[in-house]
Amino acid sequence: MDLRTPTAPPPSPTTGHDDDDAHALLRLDAQLCFPLYAASNLVTRAYRPLLEPLGLTYPQYIALLALWEGGALSVRALGERLLLDSGTLSPLLSRLEQRGLVSRAPHPGDRRQVVVRPTAAGWALRAQAAGVPQALLCRVFGGRPPESDDERAALLALRGQLQQLVVALQRAVDPVDPLPPPEPTA
Repeated sequence: MDLRTPTAPPPSPTTGHDDDDAHALLRLDAQLCFPLYAASNLVTRAYRPLLEPLGLTYPQYIALLALWEGGALSVRALGERLLLDSGTLSPLLSRLEQRGLVSRAPHPGDRRQVVVRPTAAGWALRAQAAGVPQALLCRVFGGRPPESDDERAALLALRGQLQQLVVALQRAVDPVDPLPPPEPTA
């Protein structure tokens, strides 16, 4: 039996015939979650060879992106920005701190908060990472960056749609404290 070839489901034990309509939404290709999961997995894999020379994993890279953008952030604000819980963020920051790329210190105004910021080595890594976004786009577009206005517009539109989806999903998961809407992009 070829496991790659889909087979028809068995007849329903209650009706004696196929319940295709009742189970149509249970098909993998009908799920919103699966293409998002697959795309996330593939994006992480596409970044891997670009980040390995920098000694970074994808989660470490996005943490540094947020810190390079914000300079210094509380651990809580960084977790909210990245949508990571403290159980995931703390070991990630520990590894970055062990490598000398970030430092953590109590907030001067509120000792209960911890502030994380890039070190000099962390800022130096930013210059080395500057080519990563363009290199990823080249991988996606078959060895070349997006060249036409249509390709660039499609990427911007997709990013905007994904940002809107993240906000909508965040509201569904945490309706009390939703993310602010994404900044408009030109």
